[in-house]
Amino acid sequence: MKTGIQLIAQERKRQIESEGYTSLNDEVYLEGELANAAAYYSMTDELIDFMDENWGNDMHLHIWPFDLNYLKRVPEDRIRELQKAGALIAAEIDRINLIK
Repeated sequence: MKTGIQLIAQERKRQIESEGYTSLNDEVYLEGELANAAAYYSMTDELIDFMDENWGNDMHLHIWPFDLNYLKRVPEDRIRELQKAGALIAAEIDRINLIK
């Protein structure tokens, strides 16, 4: 079984190699979009339900910073969701380090 850091590194590698989401491409996200996407993937179903019940249906989708076509939740696989979140955090760190 892989550790969390191994799973995150694997997903970040996939994002770069398969999707082309390199640090250079990520330079355009100056408003925290990568971190917000990570926050979205890290939310539990209970939090999403709470947001929708208290603030209106689909309110949780306002956190997602990209076109909804790019949202690929897998709520039945919590580890996969956290793997994506971790890889997006890594991408945000790399983006910030690149512009320093």
